[in-house]
Amino acid sequence: MSDTKKTQHRNFEGEVVSVAENKTIHVIVKTTKMHPKYRKQYVVSRKFAVHDEHSRAKLGNLVTFVECRPISKTKKWTLVNIIK
Repeated sequence: MSDTKKTQHRNFEGEVVSVAENKTIHVIVKTTKMHPKYRKQYVVSRKFAVHDEHSRAKLGNLVTFVECRPISKTKKWTLVNIIK
């Protein structure tokens, strides 16, 4: 039997906020969290550098992206599809 290990890659959905670099887009992902003591919900945002091989994404698009091997120092994500 082969001992191949299948990994579950993380995937996110967010909005493109920058397309300034070649084959790279910056995507912001917003999630809501609840404060443990005060029970108030607040928005937390994270910015990801995503590899866009064919430079298809435009500013303001809603995209999904998945974890991949490190492409550069900050790029560890690749574009899956453009939702809107």
